[in-house]
Amino acid sequence: MSVDPALLAILRCPDEHHAELRHDAEEQTLTCTECGRIFEIRDGIPVLLLDEARQPAGDEGGIA
Repeated sequence: MSVDPALLAILRCPDEHHAELRHDAEEQTLTCTECGRIFEIRDGIPVLLLDEARQPAGDEGGIA
């Protein structure tokens, strides 16, 4: 199931920087161009919840 291109054009990362999201149709994900969080698309609906986003590979998400 695909996501409406008009919707993809207006979606932004839900974090305070509100950066653009890069769509990967094959993986069914949206990736933030600033923080790198990866948001899943389930049944054609982007799940833009910070608690459910995956961190980019190599980022453990902890505080140093």
